[in-house]
Amino acid sequence: MVKNLYIILVLVGLGFMFYTFADGFESADKLNPVAERYAKQGPDEVGAANLVTAVVVTYRGLDTLGEVTILFLSAAIVAFFLKVTYGEEEKRQTRSVSEIMQTAARLLTPAVFLLGIYVFINGHLTPGGGFQGGAIIASGLVLMLLAKPNMKVSHTLIHVVESISGLAFVFIGVLGILYAGGFLDNSLMGMGTLGSLLSAGVIPLIYIFVGLKVGAELSNIVAHLQESQNEA
Repeated sequence: MVKNLYIILVLVGLGFMFYTFADGFESADKLNPVAERYAKQGPDEVGAANLVTAVVVTYRGLDTLGEVTILFLSAAIVAFFLKVTYGEEEKRQTRSVSEIMQTAARLLTPAVFLLGIYVFINGHLTPGGGFQGGAIIASGLVLMLLAKPNMKVSHTLIHVVESISGLAFVFIGVLGILYAGGFLDNSLMGMGTLGSLLSAGVIPLIYIFVGLKVGAELSNIVAHLQESQNEA
């Protein structure tokens, strides 16, 4: 009885909250001053056809650095709690995998990795970017582990890629402070032609490092989850 009453009170509270939001909603018929500045001056300042993702690594570059840092801390925490060691007498459990899954993984994994690379290299031109491309790359590793449950993932390689990418991201940001207009200022390199692959200054380069770092961090989480599952 008390449990049901508690559920009803929670539902009533949520309903009141959503009603308040809906009742006070006012549709925006124009951009706010910040968004208007991005829309009008963004193409000339950042030189990217996809202004939304370009804003993430230019105007809001410090926010992106914070997000990548949070993801790194999450991966480190997962690795700490799921760290497993195998003694001499311990053996990993093996589950049967269908030939269809193995064949599909061999055919699709290279395409998944290629798609992830395409997404973060073209982040300044099309919807996507470093986070999306990195997540796609990590999904390729998931597919590989589904097909080969006992496959060993090189944590050393993951850590090297993650470290180099993170340092490169910060290094480019510092160069922007020293030789351009601010942290991650994309004017370090030529703007190129709007809409072409070699455009938007250093934004494509930033997205490459962000994509590699995110992909490495998510892959690290997946690898530790796989090892923990095999131990159980």
